[in-house]
Amino acid sequence: MDTDVDLMLRSQAGDVSAFEQLMRKHQRSVINTIYRFIGNRAEAEELAQEVFLKVYNSAQKYKRKAKFSTWLYKITTNLCLNEIRRKRLETVSLDDLAERASELADTRQTPPDITLEKNQLAALVRKAVRSLPEKQRMALILREYDGLSYKEIAEVMGVLWRLSNHVSNAQKQI
Repeated sequence: MDTDVDLMLRSQAGDVSAFEQLMRKHQRSVINTIYRFIGNRAEAEELAQEVFLKVYNSAQKYKRKAKFSTWLYKITTNLCLNEIRRKRLETVSLDDLAERASELADTRQTPPDITLEKNQLAALVRKAVRSLPEKQRMALILREYDGLSYKEIAEVMGVLWRLSNHVSNAQKQI
Protein backbone atom coordinates (compact mmCIF):
# COMPACT_ATOMS: atom_id res chain seq x y z
CA MET A 1 0.00 0.00 0.00
CA ASP A 2 1.14 3.56 -0.73
CA THR A 3 2.68 5.12 2.39
CA ASP A 4 0.75 8.37 1.87
CA VAL A 5 -2.53 6.49 1.54
CA ASP A 6 -1.74 4.53 4.71
CA LEU A 7 -0.95 7.76 6.56
CA MET A 8 -4.15 9.38 5.29
CA LEU A 9 -6.25 6.40 6.34
CA ARG A 10 -4.63 6.51 9.78
CA SER A 11 -5.34 10.24 9.88
CA GLN A 12 -9.01 9.54 9.06
CA ALA A 13 -9.08 7.25 12.08
CA GLY A 14 -7.87 10.12 14.27
CA ASP A 15 -4.10 9.51 14.27
CA VAL A 16 -2.76 13.08 14.49
CA SER A 17 0.86 11.93 14.18
CA ALA A 18 0.03 10.34 10.80
CA PHE A 19 -1.35 13.67 9.59
CA GLU A 20 1.74 15.48 10.88
CA GLN A 21 3.95 13.04 8.91
CA LEU A 22 1.95 13.74 5.75
CA MET A 23 2.25 17.46 6.31
CA ARG A 24 6.01 17.33 6.90
CA LYS A 25 6.49 15.15 3.83
CA HIS A 26 4.51 17.37 1.44
CA GLN A 27 4.84 20.84 2.98
CA ARG A 28 7.81 21.98 0.91
CA SER A 29 6.32 20.88 -2.44
CA VAL A 30 2.97 22.51 -1.63
CA ILE A 31 4.67 25.78 -0.65
CA ASN A 32 6.81 25.70 -3.80
CA THR A 33 3.82 25.02 -6.05
CA ILE A 34 1.88 27.90 -4.53
CA TYR A 35 4.92 30.18 -4.68
CA ARG A 36 5.44 29.45 -8.36
CA PHE A 37 1.80 30.23 -8.97
CA ILE A 38 1.45 33.46 -7.01
CA GLY A 39 5.06 34.67 -6.74
CA ASN A 40 5.08 35.63 -3.06
CA ARG A 41 6.89 33.37 -0.56
CA ALA A 42 5.17 34.65 2.61
CA GLU A 43 1.75 34.36 1.02
CA ALA A 44 2.63 30.89 -0.28
CA GLU A 45 3.47 29.76 3.25
CA GLU A 46 0.15 31.12 4.55
CA LEU A 47 -1.80 29.46 1.76
CA ALA A 48 0.02 26.17 2.34
CA GLN A 49 -1.30 26.25 5.90
CA GLU A 50 -4.78 26.65 4.44
CA VAL A 51 -4.17 23.66 2.14
CA PHE A 52 -3.24 21.43 5.06
CA LEU A 53 -6.16 22.74 7.10
CA LYS A 54 -8.44 21.74 4.22
CA VAL A 55 -6.75 18.34 4.03
CA TYR A 56 -7.25 17.85 7.77
CA ASN A 57 -10.87 19.01 7.66
CA SER A 58 -11.59 16.87 4.58
CA ALA A 59 -9.86 13.73 5.84
CA GLN A 60 -13.17 11.91 6.26
CA LYS A 61 -14.04 12.58 2.60
CA TYR A 62 -10.76 11.16 1.29
CA LYS A 63 -11.17 8.06 -0.87
CA ARG A 64 -8.44 5.86 -2.33
CA LYS A 65 -9.49 6.50 -5.96
CA ALA A 66 -6.30 8.34 -6.81
CA LYS A 67 -2.89 8.81 -5.27
CA PHE A 68 -2.84 10.98 -2.18
CA SER A 69 -0.51 13.45 -3.92
CA THR A 70 -3.05 13.91 -6.73
CA TRP A 71 -5.75 14.72 -4.18
CA LEU A 72 -3.37 17.09 -2.39
CA TYR A 73 -2.44 18.88 -5.62
CA LYS A 74 -6.12 19.23 -6.49
CA ILE A 75 -6.74 21.01 -3.17
CA THR A 76 -3.62 23.14 -3.74
CA THR A 77 -4.69 23.99 -7.30
CA ASN A 78 -8.21 24.96 -6.29
CA LEU A 79 -6.92 27.17 -3.50
CA CYS A 80 -4.45 28.89 -5.86
CA LEU A 81 -7.10 29.45 -8.53
CA ASN A 82 -9.50 30.90 -5.96
CA GLU A 83 -6.77 33.15 -4.55
CA ILE A 84 -5.68 34.46 -7.93
CA ARG A 85 -9.26 35.26 -8.89
CA ARG A 86 -9.35 37.58 -5.91
CA LYS A 87 -6.50 39.60 -7.29
CA ARG A 88 -5.22 40.23 -10.75
CA LEU A 89 -1.48 40.21 -11.44
CA GLU A 90 0.43 42.40 -13.86
CA THR A 91 0.97 40.77 -17.24
CA VAL A 92 3.97 40.71 -19.54
CA SER A 93 3.86 40.03 -23.26
CA LEU A 94 5.53 36.81 -24.36
CA ASP A 95 6.71 38.74 -27.44
CA ASP A 96 8.51 41.21 -25.16
CA LEU A 97 10.09 38.28 -23.35
CA ALA A 98 11.31 36.72 -26.62
CA GLU A 99 12.68 40.07 -27.80
CA ARG A 100 14.57 40.55 -24.54
CA ALA A 101 15.99 37.01 -24.72
CA SER A 102 17.29 37.63 -28.25
CA GLU A 103 18.85 40.91 -27.14
CA LEU A 104 20.72 39.02 -24.41
CA ALA A 105 21.97 36.46 -26.90
CA ASP A 106 23.24 39.18 -29.27
CA THR A 107 25.24 41.20 -26.77
CA ARG A 108 28.73 40.52 -25.47
CA GLN A 109 28.92 41.37 -21.80
CA THR A 110 31.18 40.83 -18.84
CA PRO A 111 30.29 37.94 -16.49
CA PRO A 112 28.67 40.13 -13.77
CA ASP A 113 26.49 41.73 -16.44
CA ILE A 114 25.52 38.32 -17.78
CA THR A 115 24.52 37.20 -14.29
CA LEU A 116 22.40 40.30 -13.85
CA GLU A 117 20.80 39.79 -17.27
CA LYS A 118 20.08 36.12 -16.53
CA ASN A 119 18.40 37.15 -13.27
CA GLN A 120 16.37 39.75 -15.13
CA LEU A 121 15.39 37.19 -17.75
CA ALA A 122 14.39 34.70 -15.05
CA ALA A 123 12.20 37.41 -13.50
CA LEU A 124 10.60 38.03 -16.89
CA VAL A 125 9.93 34.31 -17.31
CA ARG A 126 8.27 34.21 -13.88
CA LYS A 127 6.22 37.25 -14.82
CA ALA A 128 5.21 35.64 -18.13
CA VAL A 129 4.17 32.45 -16.34
CA ARG A 130 2.09 34.54 -13.91
CA SER A 131 0.43 36.26 -16.88
CA LEU A 132 -0.94 32.96 -18.25
CA PRO A 133 -4.59 32.18 -17.65
CA GLU A 134 -4.91 30.52 -14.24
CA LYS A 135 -5.54 26.96 -15.39
CA GLN A 136 -2.77 27.05 -18.00
CA ARG A 137 -0.38 28.47 -15.42
CA MET A 138 -1.19 25.74 -12.91
CA ALA A 139 -0.84 23.01 -15.57
CA LEU A 140 2.57 24.40 -16.55
CA ILE A 141 3.72 24.57 -12.91
CA LEU A 142 2.51 21.05 -12.13
CA ARG A 143 4.27 19.66 -15.22
CA GLU A 144 7.53 21.62 -15.38
CA TYR A 145 8.24 22.25 -11.70
CA ASP A 146 6.45 19.43 -9.86
CA GLY A 147 6.99 16.75 -12.51
CA LEU A 148 3.43 15.45 -12.66
CA SER A 149 2.42 13.39 -15.67
CA TYR A 150 -0.19 14.76 -18.04
CA LYS A 151 -2.65 12.18 -16.73
CA GLU A 152 -2.03 13.29 -13.12
CA ILE A 153 -2.45 16.94 -14.15
CA ALA A 154 -5.73 16.07 -15.84
CA GLU A 155 -6.92 14.38 -12.62
CA VAL A 156 -5.79 17.31 -10.46
CA MET A 157 -7.44 19.85 -12.72
CA GLY A 158 -10.61 17.80 -13.22
CA VAL A 159 -10.09 17.34 -16.95
CA LEU A 160 -11.49 14.23 -18.59
CA TRP A 161 -8.50 12.21 -19.76
CA ARG A 162 -9.01 9.94 -22.74
CA LEU A 163 -5.61 8.76 -23.85
CA SER A 164 -7.07 6.10 -26.11
CA ASN A 165 -9.01 8.75 -28.07
CA HIS A 166 -5.86 10.82 -28.52
CA VAL A 167 -3.90 7.80 -29.70
CA SER A 168 -6.58 6.61 -32.10
CA ASN A 169 -7.02 10.11 -33.53
CA ALA A 170 -3.28 10.39 -34.05
CA GLN A 171 -3.22 6.98 -35.76
CA LYS A 172 -6.05 8.04 -38.10
CA GLN A 173 -4.03 11.07 -39.18
CA ILE A 174 -0.99 8.96 -40.09
